[in-house]
Amino acid sequence: MASSLTLANVDAGYGAVRVLEDVSLTVGAGETVALLGTNGNGKSTLMKSIMGIVRPSAGRITATIDDATHELVGRSTEEIVDLGIAFVPEGRRLFPKQTVTENLLLGAYRPTARSAIARNLDFCFETFPRLKERARQLAGSMSGGEQQMLALARALMSSPRILLIDEPSVGLAPLLVSRTIDKIKELKEGFNLTVLMAEQNFTQAVRIADRGYVIVHGRIAFEGESAEALNNNELIREFYLGA
Repeated sequence: MASSLTLANVDAGYGAVRVLEDVSLTVGAGETVALLGTNGNGKSTLMKSIMGIVRPSAGRITATIDDATHELVGRSTEEIVDLGIAFVPEGRRLFPKQTVTENLLLGAYRPTARSAIARNLDFCFETFPRLKERARQLAGSMSGGEQQMLALARALMSSPRILLIDEPSVGLAPLLVSRTIDKIKELKEGFNLTVLMAEQNFTQAVRIADRGYVIVHGRIAFEGESAEALNNNELIREFYLGA
């Protein structure tokens, strides 16, 4: 069944500090959409607004899941996860003193996902063989790349329909960034996901994105209807490609 996400004229911030201003974007069913922007331009705040961690002061955020449309503003984060929306935050936010397997099982607390624990665990271990090898290892003792794998796999344990990923390349060596982006594409296809990925590594993000948005100072500065349109945009050439 189709799942999509829409933000309409969203303002959000922290106290008196407004970070997002009049932000509108859509993520269509089955799409991978890149949210591009350098540090401090509002990518993480936008993701947290979708997840109910930051409450918008204006605008609407709606998710359509299995043909039912849900208003997200005003819902708790737990309620949003229960709808089928999973979030991989910047910095991974694992439980460092729990094992790989324990972290994965903690991702499966959503009622809908509990009956699929065995199947999802097998899928995660098949997709990330290193996690199977390290199943009993404490998450905090793993490398950055391994922790990013675990963060992605933990999100998938909730059997999501929509996946939000915030800065998957942060702290990773270039080769690991490429592998991580490839894995996101693989997981999206394997789980039939709708994906919104916030990323400042333009070159890697557009390899798997169907289209994307550029956010500058909390506003959407450009919407690219295809990866080609993003590649040919002057704003992106200036900020990301050094042209």
